[in-house]
Amino acid sequence: MSDQPQPQQPNQGWAPREPEAAAAPEAPGAPGAAGGEKPKKAKRPKRTGWRRIIPTWRMTLVGFIALVALLIGAFYLGYSMVKIPPANALATKQSNVYLYADGSQLARDGEVNRENVGLAQISANAQHAVLAAEDRDFFTESAVDPKAMVRAAWNTATGKGTQSGSTITQQYVKNYYLGQEQTVTRKVKEFFISIKLDRTESKAEILEGYLNTSYFGRNAYGIQAAAQAYYGKDATDLDAGRGAYLAALLNAPSEYDVVAHPENKAAAVARWNYVLDGMVKKGWLTESARAGMKFPMPKEATASTSMSGQRGYIVGAIKDYLTTNKIIDADTLEAGGYRITTTLQKSKQDAFVKAVNDQVMSKLDKKSRKVDNYVRAGGASVDPKTGNIVAMYGGIDYVKQYTNGATRGDFQVGSTFKPFVLASAIQNDSQTQDGQTITPNTYYDGTNKRPVEGWSGGSYAPENEDQASYGDITVRTATDKSVNSVYAQMAVDVGPTKVKQTAIDLGIPSDTPDLTATPSIALGPSTASVLDMAEAYATLANHGQRHTYTMISKITKDGTAEIKLPERKTTRAVSRESADTTTSVLQSVVDNGTATAAQAADRPAAGKTGTAEEDTAAWFAGYTPDLATVVSVMGQDPTTAAHKSLYGAMGLERVNGGGAPAEIWAQFTKSALKGTEASDFDLDLQEGAETVAPPSLQPTQPATTTGDQDNGGTTTTGGQGQTQGGTTDGGTTTTDGGTTTTTGGTTGTTTTGGTTTDGGTTTTDGGTTGTTTDGGTTTTGGTTGTTTDGTTDGTTTGGTTAGPQSTGRKKE
Repeated sequence: MSDQPQPQQPNQGWAPREPEAAAAPEAPGAPGAAGGEKPKKAKRPKRTGWRRIIPTWRMTLVGFIALVALLIGAFYLGYSMVKIPPANALATKQSNVYLYADGSQLARDGEVNRENVGLAQISANAQHAVLAAEDRDFFTESAVDPKAMVRAAWNTATGKGTQSGSTITQQYVKNYYLGQEQTVTRKVKEFFISIKLDRTESKAEILEGYLNTSYFGRNAYGIQAAAQAYYGKDATDLDAGRGAYLAALLNAPSEYDVVAHPENKAAAVARWNYVLDGMVKKGWLTESARAGMKFPMPKEATASTSMSGQRGYIVGAIKDYLTTNKIIDADTLEAGGYRITTTLQKSKQDAFVKAVNDQVMSKLDKKSRKVDNYVRAGGASVDPKTGNIVAMYGGIDYVKQYTNGATRGDFQVGSTFKPFVLASAIQNDSQTQDGQTITPNTYYDGTNKRPVEGWSGGSYAPENEDQASYGDITVRTATDKSVNSVYAQMAVDVGPTKVKQTAIDLGIPSDTPDLTATPSIALGPSTASVLDMAEAYATLANHGQRHTYTMISKITKDGTAEIKLPERKTTRAVSRESADTTTSVLQSVVDNGTATAAQAADRPAAGKTGTAEEDTAAWFAGYTPDLATVVSVMGQDPTTAAHKSLYGAMGLERVNGGGAPAEIWAQFTKSALKGTEASDFDLDLQEGAETVAPPSLQPTQPATTTGDQDNGGTTTTGGQGQTQGGTTDGGTTTTDGGTTTTTGGTTGTTTTGGTTTDGGTTTTDGGTTGTTTDGGTTTTGGTTGTTTDGTTDGTTTGGTTAGPQSTGRKKE
């Protein structure tokens, strides 16, 4: 073996990758040297080319972990930071719905046409249709469902119908809590609120909220408003076909309105079919029911008429009633959501409108007669047995004439107030100035401008209409002819304070303007509303029992919660005897007096006409046993709102209560009570009221004053000295200062009022005899010499008046 070092042989199977240079001698202690450190591991070669852009598995894992951690952190951060906000203003704004007594819709108010309803008030068909259209797995999915987004995109791409990528929960959150803006911030909030909401509310609550907040077109928010807008139905009455169409509208509310856009009908029908097919697929609709369905065309869209016609008047009156009676305050009512069932009956409401149009509005010629532009009308009708208002007429159109003619209180009621004076007289057992009990047959002096007696508040001598004088007439006749002088005196005899209280008890508000305790109260200077007068007359019709009137029978909030209404009160305003006796007298007004036009109602009727000062308003207030109705025709300048006289309106010389108001009343009453049996008044009269009064006398000509007379009397021509109702044979009766002279002998006959002239001898009712002499009258017992229709001219001696006038006469 050679002593030379031999080359080291490599291990078997190993070969160098490339030639290596001879190793340099290693320094002592260097790595790899004997006794030194181990050699370093070879470096990983760098990646080149396209491999450099692919992350390693280590990088991928770290990145994934970091991303998950970031997402989890962001989720918890967002979940903790995003709170469920209060509902937005639009979502909570609702309309109030007003219904007739039969449940049919009368009006809606509010800027937003929405009426929230409970899920139980939405038909199952409608609920399933919406689910089939928007979110078929709503009840089983989470609040946010990524699969729904993918499915929606796939369905749209493959032509299977457009479907929302958001769950119903997300859409509800957008509608109710957020808004419709398309921003990342809104979408992030929607995401977190939906998750939170799903944890705090049930699926049924979320679905109910969604159905009440979704927009369906035609300004209808919520399915109840939509059902009315498209089909005139409530949501509870929607069948599968109609429910499917409303559900289809959610996808494109304006475009799918086949009435407004007939060119889009094919697309709308396709969407409708998609919804129905989905209902079948989910088992909510049978194949057989689906097969027989035809597309349900919606009704014509109508322009907004929420306050036109009578609606605005009625809605305004109801709001006043609710706030005045502290049932709902104005701000709460403004927020909406109330369903208000009124006592108004649609058939009667329509009949009232037609009667006014037929009897007044159709007769106006506003171009040719300026005064016809002033004509207004108001009316109200009350069921006397319940106090329910069954009809109201506020004006020609709320959007044209804003002020409600039925509730305004600025026109004098005129002689329609007189029955309250009579009722008060009977209620209080009142007597005339000479101690006679006031009954319908009590005589009063009906002389024009006769000063009232027994009043210490100053002189008051009212004019009669057309300044007519009537002499001595009964209360019944004075009511027939609406004699002011009689009723002013009666008010004093009763006591103006008592008269005022009776009016208040019957239903006239105590704060009515010009309701003052003075003799003039009898002539109706007060300005009660038509509605107030209707309540008072209904009390008379109900035998003196007063039901506080109402316009509302039921109120609910959000379709479920019922609002408590104040307890209805029934009070005894006046005795039955007082009310019924007044009714008996008012029957005479219709039968023989100023209101004969009311006979056209073909019913037993009682009523009273009235005229405001300067003929600015004409009234008729009347009733049958079943219905009390008041009508007023008023004059008002449409520009200045000033009251205007109605002389010449409708081509008439004047408009009085026995004309247009009574004609409206008759037509309305006949139509309103059509189909019901006519009944007579069941009256319990005051003792002595049954006595038949003598025939009404015709008015005399107004008295003519010729100057101051030193004989203490007034010279009249054809006035009170003239014998009326009697026959003069062979002589002439003249009056000169209160002195009666009979020339040539008289064969007398009995005159109305109980005066018999026989050969110059005057006998007055009561048995007093006076002998007529030339130039004077001799009287016995201080009774006046000459009586005309029960009117006493004063005790006369030689032409000198020597005694006060009597204000009353005993009935025959």
